[in-house]
Amino acid sequence: MQHKPKTGNIILVGMMGSGKTTVGRLLAKQLDKIFIDSDEEIQKRTGVTIPHIFDVEGEAGFRQREAAVIQELLQGENIVLATGGGAVLDANSRTKMRTRGVVVYLKSGVHDLWQRTRHDRSRPLLQISDPRAKLQELYDQRNPVYTELADIVMHTGKQSVQVLLAALESKLNKSSNSTQPSKEMQTLTVGLAERSYPIHIGCDLLERADLLLPYLPQKRVAIISNTTVAPLYLGRLRSMLESHGISVIPVILPDGEQYKNSATLNLIYDALLSNRCERNTPLIALGGGVIGDMTGYAAATYLRGVPFIQIPTTLLSQVDSSVGGKTGINHPLGKNMIGAFYQPQVVLIDITTLNTLPDQELRAGLAEVIKYGLIRDLSFLVWLEENMDKLLARDVDALQYAISRSCQNKAEVVGSDERESGERALLNLGHTFGHAIENGMGYGVWLHGEAVAAGTMMAADLSRRMGWLGEQDVTRIRTLFDRAGLPVVAPHMGVEQYLNLMGLDKKVIAGKMRFVLLQPIGHALISSEVQPDMLKQTIEACSAEH
Repeated sequence: MQHKPKTGNIILVGMMGSGKTTVGRLLAKQLDKIFIDSDEEIQKRTGVTIPHIFDVEGEAGFRQREAAVIQELLQGENIVLATGGGAVLDANSRTKMRTRGVVVYLKSGVHDLWQRTRHDRSRPLLQISDPRAKLQELYDQRNPVYTELADIVMHTGKQSVQVLLAALESKLNKSSNSTQPSKEMQTLTVGLAERSYPIHIGCDLLERADLLLPYLPQKRVAIISNTTVAPLYLGRLRSMLESHGISVIPVILPDGEQYKNSATLNLIYDALLSNRCERNTPLIALGGGVIGDMTGYAAATYLRGVPFIQIPTTLLSQVDSSVGGKTGINHPLGKNMIGAFYQPQVVLIDITTLNTLPDQELRAGLAEVIKYGLIRDLSFLVWLEENMDKLLARDVDALQYAISRSCQNKAEVVGSDERESGERALLNLGHTFGHAIENGMGYGVWLHGEAVAAGTMMAADLSRRMGWLGEQDVTRIRTLFDRAGLPVVAPHMGVEQYLNLMGLDKKVIAGKMRFVLLQPIGHALISSEVQPDMLKQTIEACSAEH
């Protein structure tokens, strides 16, 4: 986060149709600020419509007027300013925005933007033969500028305006303080309309009955854990629940990625059926990503759906897999190829459970934390570069900040694209290569985060070959993973083996592999136009015998 003068101004940027005017009016009312829409101000001053200005003066003439108006308006205090979609293209306006308020990027996918703007005749740039293609072109041009400029990125996806405003106000409050977290419990929201749910983050939350009891529809729960986590934390959780009259059915599974399969899943079904668990018997996942994924899939399919709760105990599961409702199991031919989208009722992240996490597991979790900085949160990436030593030393404040910032990023993406039809796929940076490593080496040989780190280096190398990253960018990424104690070189399995395994990736469409790449750092995109020779060069250059 950049440190700015306390002007009290909030500047909304984003594409046409992203909701700047709607959100701006409501935000100004709630915060007792003055709302100004730059397009409305231009029309008021000129006495003609924006399309008319475009017709007479062209886009260049309009941009000149727009820049002058915005720079004048930002001399004011206590305003919420909704800017036009192209306002950020003027360098002087960007400079003024940076120094005169908090810049909020309201981000939407192109599909949603098209749905909102396709019948609007007041958008001069879209009055052409193929407006959908033009919208995509404008998005590709402007999105990196919005992302680099913004202090806060908010996704205007499927969540209600009320949920969006609440999340935005929370972020604004944090931005006016230090980037360091409060030691108090933090609560974030995954905005999915009637299926929205909270993420509680703090210390000693396993003792907090008030955070769990509202989500238990009957006096009985099944807790799914594994042979490593259960001896450490099941007793505490069970005692707390039983002290409130809740009976507990423990289901203890073997520990390890190699057990994330249909045979182990059946152990959960066996326990639920033998104990006559009903449709309102909640399942609680107490463990890492494997336990969370399998418990969620069991909950989605047992009796066609029972409630479930996530209590993740590894850093990787706390910052990634416990949020967003992706559930499933592995198959010998592919990782996570069998599963369902099924959201939890609540996510309870007790940071103190990381005290017993092995160093290797902690480092593996950092791979997913770094991912958020690389794909969409550049200021967070800078923070990670400055605070990596604190994270490795398990500084509680640093861990809480990293977890909450990661979860906020994940929650925003999920709220915008729950079923991975668009932007959510960007969360898979490094995963196409990484899943191939996990599968090819044998599940459990490489930890998921280790494989993602090596896979991200391959994605960075491929991005460089595509001309989207410079060598210094790749070095910057490698340095951060290296400091985190993560592998930066993939195992040697041969080009054909990699290509075969990557062909089983979930992102494959019409037989074409799609890769999440960086253009530049802080902005990710999906490309299916990777030249085979470049891909082979990346695999050969980034993998080695171990």
